Amino acid sequence: MANKMDPSIRFFRELSARDVAIAGGKGANLGELMRKSVPVPDGFVILASCFGDFLRQSHLDEIFKTNLTTLNGEDVKVLESVSAMLISRIMESSITEEMQTHILRSFDQLGSRLVAVRSSATAEDGSDSAWAGQLDTYLGTTREKLVTNVKRCWASLFTSRALAYRYQNHLMESDITVAVVIQLMVASEVSGVAFSVHPVTQDPDQMIIEAGFGLGEAVVSGTITPDSWIIRKSDRKILETYHSEQEKGYFLNEQGGSEWTDLPAGQSAKAKLNPEEILELADLVIHIEAYFHFPCDIEWARKGKNWFILQCRPITTLGI
Repeated sequence: MANKMDPSIRFFRELSARDVAIAGGKGANLGELMRKSVPVPDGFVILASCFGDFLRQSHLDEIFKTNLTTLNGEDVKVLESVSAMLISRIMESSITEEMQTHILRSFDQLGSRLVAVRSSATAEDGSDSAWAGQLDTYLGTTREKLVTNVKRCWASLFTSRALAYRYQNHLMESDITVAVVIQLMVASEVSGVAFSVHPVTQDPDQMIIEAGFGLGEAVVSGTITPDSWIIRKSDRKILETYHSEQEKGYFLNEQGGSEWTDLPAGQSAKAKLNPEEILELADLVIHIEAYFHFPCDIEWARKGKNWFILQCRPITTLGI
């Protein structure tokens, strides 16, 4: 096992919800779901300690600490300048050969050509902050691009947007770091998000599912208008349906990475899921919510007849 050789890497099956401090919210929750036999694509987490080691080995730790604790987040030009400098320092510095070897060896154990590389902040989804959407994800990553995309995930903690968020929430002096989730890439035909409590009505007996053709990034980013369904959980009744035609989809390409592709004639008008599939997914979401005991924001994918849960986090916008 790769993690026995290097303590800064753990596979999902070795993680649980108790490991947020080392694996971030994404990594810890995926490990917990895998333990409950929820269909999670396999993967591993480069633990947050690895980023700390990288900063120290690159002699960047004090530079970063000084700039963060003295940064005036009210001055946009200063914030953007500091952000550009910190990101440049990360991307110009090298991960040690030993660490690269462990990362690539763990990648090889997954037995896949493509993976998703996702940032997982250790303060993610805490009561005082919600990092969902603040950090970067790289889909369809090949072995050759893996190490670079890991550094890009680390660097995303210091974008001007992330620094502004951190400043506004009085987190500049907080010990926030980032783990990186490496997950088997699902070439999904349909994907999207599900909220186990409707985020608008906040009725605990209502959930909402949103779906689009292709990869879920198009739905998450708001680039397309998805199909959506409101389901009453107590009797599994579909209360409302909204259908939107979709002319383009976001799909994996042959070279790695992803791109927009025109949908075949006739597909754009089709519903993304049929009623039976909607209720199958609803049951899975209800099962996950019951296990975690909190309202869940879930990213899911479907390929063929198989469901996959890609991420799960608490819904942080509810007043209930």
